[in-house]
Amino acid sequence: MQEYTAVVKQQGDWWYGWIEEIPGVNCQEHTKEELRTSLREALREAIRMNREEALGSASGDYTEEPVAV
Repeated sequence: MQEYTAVVKQQGDWWYGWIEEIPGVNCQEHTKEELRTSLREALREAIRMNREEALGSASGDYTEEPVAV
């Protein structure tokens, strides 16, 4: 399991959140817990879509290799 960082803020009746490491993963909800759930779901979907796109672009003979930072 990998960890990511959520930037979270409340403004009025809404909670807003962004995942620092993945552009475009952001949500808004009425409660902080709903926001955390939505961010997890959006992050999972973004990672799934990125994987599909990468593998589709690689077509043919390729390998998958881990990269650590």
